Amino acid sequence: MHREDKERVVAELTEKLRGADTLIVADYRGLTMTQIDALRGRLLEHGARFSVVKNTLTRRAAEAAGADQLLALLEGPSAIAFVESDGDPAAVAKALADSARDTKVLEIRGGIMQGRTISSTDVEELAKLPSLEVLRGQVLGAVIAPLTSLLGLVNAPLQDLVGLIDARIEQLEAAGGAAAAPAAPAEPEIEAEAEEPVAEAQADEADPEPEPTEDQEA
Repeated sequence: MHREDKERVVAELTEKLRGADTLIVADYRGLTMTQIDALRGRLLEHGARFSVVKNTLTRRAAEAAGADQLLALLEGPSAIAFVESDGDPAAVAKALADSARDTKVLEIRGGIMQGRTISSTDVEELAKLPSLEVLRGQVLGAVIAPLTSLLGLVNAPLQDLVGLIDARIEQLEAAGGAAAAPAAPAEPEIEAEAEEPVAEAQADEADPEPEPTEDQEA
């Protein structure tokens, strides 16, 4: 490899190391090109780029990027899964773990997650976590479950909503009329009681008692 090509590779690796929050290193020795391509395609689906690297150039890139933790993992033939910012570290770890189990060849060495070194055991534990897609579904289900009734009302046809409102208005009107009905007969009784003293007073004025005559006084 010419010097210019080496410098280009180092620059590309340095950029990848600086931009990746998570990376996982594996020993790919024994994998066929078909197996490597299949694994590369699967990792790409989860937001990771799988690159076979030269240790000497990767060491230079790691030093330039300030990723000194990576140096201890670069022993023997190395391949690195660079997880992009929108990638799924758990799904990437699971894909690598599945490949290691199925091929009996791929060996996971460890990696770096958010600036912290992780071991091969840590990668295996990471592979057991639910994927981001599953977690998003669980969170979304927990959030929207209490809103099911409200969403059903909002999504109902307009005529159904108007019908519900009209029915409620009729129900309230019927209840109001039934409550007011018993009070009507009481009004004449109150007026009759109030008129009786007036009638008696008028009768007294119309028929005053006769004044006593002289014979009656004697």
